[in-house]
Amino acid sequence: MKAAEQQSRFAARIRAPARAALPEGLPPARVAVYERLFYQSIESFVNGTFPVLHSLLPAPRWRSLVTDFIAEHHCRSPYFLDIGQEFIQWLQQGYRPQADDPPFMLELAHYEWLELALDTASAELPEVTVRGTPLSLQSRVQVSPLVCAQAYQWPVHRIGVDFQPRSAPEQPTCLLVWRDRQDKVRFMQLTAFTYQLVAVLEGGPQRIDSLLTQVAEQCGLTCDEGLLSNGLQLLDAWLADDILLLSDAS
Repeated sequence: MKAAEQQSRFAARIRAPARAALPEGLPPARVAVYERLFYQSIESFVNGTFPVLHSLLPAPRWRSLVTDFIAEHHCRSPYFLDIGQEFIQWLQQGYRPQADDPPFMLELAHYEWLELALDTASAELPEVTVRGTPLSLQSRVQVSPLVCAQAYQWPVHRIGVDFQPRSAPEQPTCLLVWRDRQDKVRFMQLTAFTYQLVAVLEGGPQRIDSLLTQVAEQCGLTCDEGLLSNGLQLLDAWLADDILLLSDAS
Protein backbone atom coordinates (compact mmCIF):
# COMPACT_ATOMS: atom_id res chain seq x y z
CA MET A 1 0.00 0.00 0.00
CA LYS A 2 1.34 3.42 -0.93
CA ALA A 3 2.19 5.83 1.87
CA ALA A 4 -0.42 8.40 0.75
CA GLU A 5 -3.17 5.80 0.74
CA GLN A 6 -2.09 4.52 4.14
CA GLN A 7 -2.14 8.04 5.53
CA SER A 8 -5.59 8.69 4.06
CA ARG A 9 -7.00 5.54 5.63
CA PHE A 10 -5.39 6.39 8.95
CA ALA A 11 -6.95 9.88 8.91
CA ALA A 12 -10.36 8.42 8.03
CA ARG A 13 -10.06 6.00 10.92
CA ILE A 14 -9.26 8.56 13.60
CA ARG A 15 -12.04 10.84 12.30
CA ALA A 16 -14.66 8.10 12.40
CA PRO A 17 -13.56 4.90 14.16
CA ALA A 18 -17.06 3.42 13.93
CA ARG A 19 -17.28 4.03 10.19
CA ALA A 20 -13.76 3.34 8.85
CA ALA A 21 -11.81 0.10 9.00
CA LEU A 22 -8.50 -0.14 10.81
CA PRO A 23 -5.69 0.19 8.22
CA GLU A 24 -3.74 -3.01 7.71
CA GLY A 25 -0.55 -3.35 9.66
CA LEU A 26 -1.37 -0.79 12.36
CA PRO A 27 -1.73 -1.97 15.97
CA PRO A 28 -5.27 -1.29 17.26
CA ALA A 29 -4.09 -0.09 20.68
CA ARG A 30 -1.82 2.58 19.24
CA VAL A 31 -4.43 3.80 16.76
CA ALA A 32 -6.94 4.00 19.60
CA VAL A 33 -4.67 6.51 21.34
CA TYR A 34 -4.80 8.80 18.31
CA GLU A 35 -8.57 8.33 18.02
CA ARG A 36 -9.06 9.36 21.64
CA LEU A 37 -6.72 12.37 21.50
CA PHE A 38 -8.23 13.62 18.26
CA TYR A 39 -11.78 13.37 19.59
CA GLN A 40 -10.93 14.99 22.91
CA SER A 41 -9.15 17.94 21.31
CA ILE A 42 -12.12 18.73 19.05
CA GLU A 43 -14.70 18.12 21.77
CA SER A 44 -12.94 20.47 24.20
CA PHE A 45 -13.32 23.39 21.77
CA VAL A 46 -16.94 22.53 21.00
CA ASN A 47 -17.72 22.23 24.72
CA GLY A 48 -16.10 25.57 25.43
CA THR A 49 -17.99 27.36 22.67
CA PHE A 50 -21.41 25.89 23.43
CA PRO A 51 -21.57 25.38 27.22
CA VAL A 52 -25.34 25.90 27.54
CA LEU A 53 -26.21 23.49 24.73
CA HIS A 54 -23.74 21.01 26.21
CA SER A 55 -25.46 21.24 29.60
CA LEU A 56 -28.89 20.54 28.11
CA LEU A 57 -28.07 17.35 26.21
CA PRO A 58 -27.51 13.96 27.90
CA ALA A 59 -23.87 12.89 27.78
CA PRO A 60 -24.42 10.08 25.20
CA ARG A 61 -26.39 12.45 22.96
CA TRP A 62 -23.69 15.12 23.17
CA ARG A 63 -20.95 12.61 22.36
CA SER A 64 -22.96 11.37 19.39
CA LEU A 65 -23.41 14.95 18.15
CA VAL A 66 -19.70 15.74 18.34
CA THR A 67 -18.76 12.38 16.83
CA ASP A 68 -21.03 12.97 13.85
CA PHE A 69 -19.63 16.48 13.39
CA ILE A 70 -16.07 15.16 13.29
CA ALA A 71 -16.95 12.36 10.90
CA GLU A 72 -19.14 14.31 8.50
CA HIS A 73 -17.89 17.88 8.32
CA HIS A 74 -14.80 18.90 6.38
CA CYS A 75 -13.48 22.03 8.08
CA ARG A 76 -12.21 24.73 5.74
CA SER A 77 -10.13 26.48 8.38
CA PRO A 78 -7.01 25.00 10.00
CA TYR A 79 -7.43 27.12 13.16
CA PHE A 80 -8.87 25.65 16.34
CA LEU A 81 -10.63 28.95 17.13
CA ASP A 82 -12.75 28.43 14.02
CA ILE A 83 -14.10 25.06 15.15
CA GLY A 84 -17.17 26.75 16.65
CA GLN A 85 -18.01 28.42 13.35
CA GLU A 86 -17.47 25.15 11.51
CA PHE A 87 -19.83 23.44 13.97
CA ILE A 88 -22.50 26.07 13.25
CA GLN A 89 -22.06 25.57 9.51
CA TRP A 90 -22.49 21.81 9.94
CA LEU A 91 -25.67 22.28 12.00
CA GLN A 92 -27.06 24.59 9.33
CA GLN A 93 -26.06 22.66 6.22
CA GLY A 94 -25.14 19.04 6.89
CA TYR A 95 -26.74 17.98 10.16
CA ARG A 96 -29.75 15.65 10.13
CA PRO A 97 -32.03 16.67 13.03
CA GLN A 98 -33.05 13.98 15.49
CA ALA A 99 -36.52 13.57 16.98
CA ASP A 100 -35.30 14.34 20.50
CA ASP A 101 -33.38 17.50 19.59
CA PRO A 102 -34.43 20.64 21.45
CA PRO A 103 -36.39 22.74 18.93
CA PHE A 104 -34.19 25.73 19.71
CA MET A 105 -30.88 23.88 19.30
CA LEU A 106 -29.59 25.65 16.19
CA GLU A 107 -30.51 29.14 17.37
CA LEU A 108 -29.05 28.56 20.83
CA ALA A 109 -25.80 27.32 19.29
CA HIS A 110 -25.61 30.37 17.03
CA TYR A 111 -26.19 32.71 19.98
CA GLU A 112 -23.46 31.04 22.00
CA TRP A 113 -21.04 31.16 19.07
CA LEU A 114 -21.56 34.92 18.65
CA GLU A 115 -19.78 35.59 21.93
CA LEU A 116 -16.64 33.78 20.75
CA ALA A 117 -16.87 35.36 17.29
CA LEU A 118 -16.85 38.89 18.70
CA ASP A 119 -14.34 38.07 21.42
CA THR A 120 -11.80 36.90 18.83
CA ALA A 121 -12.67 39.34 16.02
CA SER A 122 -9.63 41.16 14.63
CA ALA A 123 -11.39 44.52 14.22
CA GLU A 124 -10.35 47.31 16.58
CA LEU A 125 -12.23 50.43 17.61
CA PRO A 126 -10.62 53.75 16.69
CA GLU A 127 -9.05 55.99 19.31
CA VAL A 128 -11.72 57.70 21.36
CA THR A 129 -11.75 61.48 21.37
CA VAL A 130 -13.09 63.57 24.22
CA ARG A 131 -16.56 64.81 23.36
CA GLY A 132 -17.33 68.29 24.57
CA THR A 133 -21.08 68.07 23.99
CA PRO A 134 -23.68 65.33 23.62
CA LEU A 135 -24.88 64.25 20.22
CA SER A 136 -27.20 66.52 18.29
CA LEU A 137 -29.79 65.67 15.67
CA GLN A 138 -27.28 66.81 13.05
CA SER A 139 -24.55 64.42 14.24
CA ARG A 140 -23.63 61.50 12.00
CA VAL A 141 -23.09 58.11 13.58
CA GLN A 142 -22.18 54.63 12.42
CA VAL A 143 -22.39 51.21 13.99
CA SER A 144 -19.24 49.71 15.51
CA PRO A 145 -17.58 46.91 13.50
CA LEU A 146 -17.79 44.84 16.69
CA VAL A 147 -21.59 44.82 16.80
CA CYS A 148 -24.04 42.13 15.71
CA ALA A 149 -27.84 42.45 15.87
CA GLN A 150 -29.68 39.17 15.52
CA ALA A 151 -33.37 38.20 15.55
CA TYR A 152 -34.18 34.73 16.90
CA GLN A 153 -37.42 32.77 16.89
CA TRP A 154 -36.58 31.55 20.40
CA PRO A 155 -35.61 33.53 23.55
CA VAL A 156 -32.10 32.08 23.41
CA HIS A 157 -30.65 34.48 26.01
CA ARG A 158 -32.92 32.94 28.67
CA ILE A 159 -32.55 29.25 27.80
CA GLY A 160 -30.81 27.05 30.33
CA VAL A 161 -31.31 23.99 32.50
CA ASP A 162 -34.27 25.65 34.26
CA PHE A 163 -35.89 27.15 31.14
CA GLN A 164 -36.36 25.00 28.04
CA PRO A 165 -39.43 26.15 26.08
CA ARG A 166 -41.14 23.69 23.78
CA SER A 167 -42.95 26.24 21.63
CA ALA A 168 -41.67 29.51 20.25
CA PRO A 169 -43.32 32.78 21.32
CA GLU A 170 -45.32 34.80 18.83
CA GLN A 171 -42.79 37.62 18.77
CA PRO A 172 -39.13 37.13 17.81
CA THR A 173 -36.34 37.87 20.27
CA CYS A 174 -34.04 40.62 18.99
CA LEU A 175 -30.61 40.76 20.60
CA LEU A 176 -27.58 43.00 20.30
CA VAL A 177 -24.15 41.52 20.97
CA TRP A 178 -21.07 43.74 20.94
CA ARG A 179 -17.50 44.11 22.20
CA ASP A 180 -16.59 47.33 23.97
CA ARG A 181 -13.27 49.13 24.37
CA GLN A 182 -12.40 47.02 27.40
CA ASP A 183 -12.72 43.95 25.14
CA LYS A 184 -15.77 42.78 27.09
CA VAL A 185 -18.52 41.09 25.08
CA ARG A 186 -21.88 42.46 26.13
CA PHE A 187 -25.51 41.62 25.38
CA MET A 188 -28.71 43.65 25.15
CA GLN A 189 -32.28 42.82 24.20
CA LEU A 190 -33.71 45.11 21.53
CA THR A 191 -37.21 46.28 20.73
CA ALA A 192 -38.49 46.20 17.15
CA PHE A 193 -37.64 49.91 16.89
CA THR A 194 -34.09 49.66 18.22
CA TYR A 195 -33.42 46.53 16.15
CA GLN A 196 -34.40 48.49 13.06
CA LEU A 197 -32.11 51.34 14.10
CA VAL A 198 -29.15 48.98 14.04
CA ALA A 199 -30.29 47.42 10.76
CA VAL A 200 -30.36 50.82 9.04
CA LEU A 201 -26.98 51.82 10.51
CA GLU A 202 -25.43 48.61 9.19
CA GLY A 203 -25.97 50.13 5.74
CA GLY A 204 -23.60 53.00 6.51
CA PRO A 205 -23.28 56.23 8.51
CA GLN A 206 -26.47 58.20 9.08
CA ARG A 207 -27.41 61.66 10.28
CA ILE A 208 -29.43 61.17 13.44
CA ASP A 209 -32.52 63.16 12.45
CA SER A 210 -32.73 61.29 9.13
CA LEU A 211 -32.12 57.96 10.86
CA LEU A 212 -34.88 58.45 13.43
CA THR A 213 -37.32 59.72 10.82
CA GLN A 214 -36.68 56.75 8.54
CA VAL A 215 -37.00 54.13 11.27
CA ALA A 216 -40.12 55.78 12.71
CA GLU A 217 -41.77 55.55 9.28
CA GLN A 218 -40.74 51.90 8.92
CA CYS A 219 -42.24 51.09 12.32
CA GLY A 220 -45.45 53.06 11.71
CA LEU A 221 -44.63 55.70 14.36
CA THR A 222 -45.03 59.46 14.31
CA CYS A 223 -41.63 61.15 14.33
CA ASP A 224 -42.57 63.93 16.72
CA GLU A 225 -40.46 65.96 19.13
CA GLY A 226 -40.76 63.34 21.85
CA LEU A 227 -39.52 60.53 19.61
CA LEU A 228 -36.60 62.63 18.39
CA SER A 229 -35.62 63.57 21.94
CA ASN A 230 -35.84 60.01 23.28
CA GLY A 231 -34.06 58.61 20.23
CA LEU A 232 -31.25 61.11 20.62
CA GLN A 233 -30.76 60.12 24.27
CA LEU A 234 -30.70 56.45 23.32
CA LEU A 235 -28.10 56.95 20.60
CA ASP A 236 -25.97 59.07 22.92
CA ALA A 237 -26.00 56.19 25.44
CA TRP A 238 -25.09 53.75 22.67
CA LEU A 239 -22.17 55.96 21.72
CA ALA A 240 -20.94 55.87 25.33
CA ASP A 241 -21.29 52.08 25.37
CA ASP A 242 -19.22 51.63 22.15
CA ILE A 243 -22.19 50.39 20.15
CA LEU A 244 -21.95 53.45 17.92
CA LEU A 245 -19.08 55.56 16.65
CA LEU A 246 -19.06 59.13 15.44
CA SER A 247 -18.77 59.27 11.68
CA ASP A 248 -15.76 61.02 10.18
CA ALA A 249 -18.19 63.27 8.33
CA SER A 250 -19.68 64.62 11.60
